[in-house]
Amino acid sequence: TGIWPVGKVSDRNADLVPAGVEWVREMVAEFDPEANAVVTDSGKRIEYDYLVVATGLHLDFAQIEGMDVAAIGTNGLGCVYPSPAAAEATWQAMDAFRHKGGQALMTLPATPLKCAGAPLKMTFMIADRLKQAGTRTRSKIDFHSALGNIFSVPRINEEVLRRWAELDIPVTFNSKLVAVDVGARRATVTSPEGERTEIDYDFIHVVPPMRAPDPVKNSPLSWKEGGFAAGGWLEVDPKTLRHRRFPNVFGIGDINGTAKGKTAATVKKSAPLVAQHLIEVIAGREPSLVFDGYTSCPLLLREGSALLIEFDYENNLTPSLPMIDPLQDSYFAWVMKYRLLKPAYMAVAKGRV
Repeated sequence: TGIWPVGKVSDRNADLVPAGVEWVREMVAEFDPEANAVVTDSGKRIEYDYLVVATGLHLDFAQIEGMDVAAIGTNGLGCVYPSPAAAEATWQAMDAFRHKGGQALMTLPATPLKCAGAPLKMTFMIADRLKQAGTRTRSKIDFHSALGNIFSVPRINEEVLRRWAELDIPVTFNSKLVAVDVGARRATVTSPEGERTEIDYDFIHVVPPMRAPDPVKNSPLSWKEGGFAAGGWLEVDPKTLRHRRFPNVFGIGDINGTAKGKTAATVKKSAPLVAQHLIEVIAGREPSLVFDGYTSCPLLLREGSALLIEFDYENNLTPSLPMIDPLQDSYFAWVMKYRLLKPAYMAVAKGRV
């Protein structure tokens, strides 16, 4: 959105590894929980007594025909998810678009997402950028959701839709992005009945379907039935974040197959709980704490204003700052996002939660 430079949102992992911890610079290719071992992509087998799975998730661009990550930033193609470089390239495409105006197409898949508020923030911010450039009146912004809503918390869903109606941003529900012709600037969406519709655009923000990485999805650790099975998410108890079948395994972050929780705020809240439960299990005790699914999303509305949204598994709004109404524009929520989240994020990454 052009608010933060790349250098402000990226850091070196080497600076975050605690003293005394061996960093194995290889990816896990296979989980073998029956044997308490993992196998890396070089074939190295590492045994463990206890395991914390924090793999993150997989951006499943393969489900969108014609989508080329390398083309992000060209021909009006945007997607902030793959990397800081992709986010910067998306801003360059967005910046070029806002000075000309035209048709913007914003998308949302039907899968769980990391930072489910990001597609909404992008939509609010592109409207604001067009207004700043004086091109909003000759531009159109359309939002296509593969779901029957745009956000899982009903009160927030209703509030965002109300605001978008005021901003003249129509939403098409149950409309799934299935193909992109980057050169022609044309997207294809499908309805639940399989009807295909082509849409020409000047700028598109692609949000890919997301799932568990293959090593988790194809392992005994993933859900085998229920709503989280299709995505291959880690089968954890939502209240303890302990694996339901392998008691020496815990999960944290985006990989967990839970109703909520793919945000940095969730990690901040759940990391101490997972650490405490791990200590208790090592000591032969049962986990004593209960995680309520706390999730937070500072939802950018425009430059200088945001909503500070906090909620739990049950879709209850759980504001931690009583002076901030989660449904009212807040300059403080903007400052918190703009100035305070980076140091808070780094503190979490260093275990200072």
